[in-house]
Amino acid sequence: MSQRQVLQVFEQYQRARAQFAQAVADLAARPQSIDTLQSAGVVCLLRPLLLDVVPSIRQTTALALGRLADYDVDLAEAVVKAGILPQLICALPEENRYYKRTAAFVLRAIAKHSPQLAQAIVQCGALEMLVICLEDFDPGVKEGASWAFGYIARHNPELSQAVVDAGAVPLLVLCIQEPEIALKRIAASTLSDISKHSPELAQTVVDAGAIAHLAQMIPNPDAKLKRQVLSALSQIAKHSVDLAELVVEAEIFPVVLTCLKDSDEYVKKNGATLIREIAKHTPELSQLIVNSGGVAAVIDCIGSCRGTVRLPGIMTLGYVAAHSENLSMAVIVSKGIPPLCVCLIEEHEDHIKAAAAWALGQIGRHTAEHARHVAVANVLPTLLDIYVDTRSSEDLKMKTKKALKNILQKCTYLPALEPLLHEAPPNIMKHIIGQFSKVLPHDSKARRLFVTTGGLKKVQEIKAEPGSLLQEYINTINNCYPEEIVRYYSPGYSEILLERVEKYQPVL
Repeated sequence: MSQRQVLQVFEQYQRARAQFAQAVADLAARPQSIDTLQSAGVVCLLRPLLLDVVPSIRQTTALALGRLADYDVDLAEAVVKAGILPQLICALPEENRYYKRTAAFVLRAIAKHSPQLAQAIVQCGALEMLVICLEDFDPGVKEGASWAFGYIARHNPELSQAVVDAGAVPLLVLCIQEPEIALKRIAASTLSDISKHSPELAQTVVDAGAIAHLAQMIPNPDAKLKRQVLSALSQIAKHSVDLAELVVEAEIFPVVLTCLKDSDEYVKKNGATLIREIAKHTPELSQLIVNSGGVAAVIDCIGSCRGTVRLPGIMTLGYVAAHSENLSMAVIVSKGIPPLCVCLIEEHEDHIKAAAAWALGQIGRHTAEHARHVAVANVLPTLLDIYVDTRSSEDLKMKTKKALKNILQKCTYLPALEPLLHEAPPNIMKHIIGQFSKVLPHDSKARRLFVTTGGLKKVQEIKAEPGSLLQEYINTINNCYPEEIVRYYSPGYSEILLERVEKYQPVL
């Protein structure tokens, strides 16, 4: 047998290995083939090919494993149990850029499924290898490594801390400064995933100088990058006053307000979320938002979109209004009440309605003037309808009840309270009658109107527990009128009069 014939055997074997790896990689991209591949023991068959002498075979094998692991959690667990992770990363620094990209994809595909699988990646020493990939010259390798870090960090604080301890954060901050948009997006997303868990982790990201670089990218025309940048800044700002102030000091106002007019719904939502996370902390930060035109911009945003995109804007108005009378009045003056009313009527999701009800309650809870502004917008009957609706969730009922209570306890504008007398359940009625009992003793015109509109008659029909607060309120109202008027409007009085007519002996 000649030397050529001997080599031919090896060439055929190499071709067969390459063909097998490529065929499995192609099949793994088709969901309908996965079960057959799994039952054929594909993971164990691919394992030795990860150590193949031919780089292209190693890379195609890694791609096949990544696609399998990406498909579902069972296959990802099978890859880990087969002991493939140490083989995948053992010589990663010496591998070419294509293999590094593919190896990062495998790690990401495994990590995404659960904290346990992400922990398996940490335990096999993959983070150190991923850090080496973050230092690579190739943007695609850096992108793959950033993505893998993000999928590991997003699960919980412990895994996020492991990413920080591996030294990834300063390198991720360098990645957001690279010219490639795709790399910037993934790195910003990963910084967001690290920051979200705790103030300490967010502080680590801040200490690496991330805020200034993130803030500079807010005006970037790329919508997907803006989404991630706004998300990262939100996840930093949400934890504490100090972190929120650091974000504000990066001069994000007024430039962030342009995001609320963006054509991309997620940019709008993330922009409003960032403003919400700043507004919630202190009156001073809320005042800064008001001064920069932020409240008006948020109100416009709520009016221009639908569904969950509205939610952070709705909550921003609630947080701003909750801080003080002046800030609440700023929301009122900026015409913030009508769009919140629209949300109560238009939206189908209970949690959005609940947020709108909560925000209106925060606006109206300060003084009689605040409550009047809310009441004249016809909010109270809408809130009451939602509260008594059997289809409303428990949370929505609780939020509308609290909002009604907040507004009613300050509201002295009786024309808005009058219609509620005929519809409100007893636990809400108590607050309505309470307000009438405060106003009527001091307002003769209101007392007259209360009679002519049927209010006094309605009060006489209410059955209150003797000695209860509601009974006290009713007594206070009744004491505002002559006894015969109260008696006239009491239930059954007409029968008593008729009886007296029947018994009356005419004087001839």
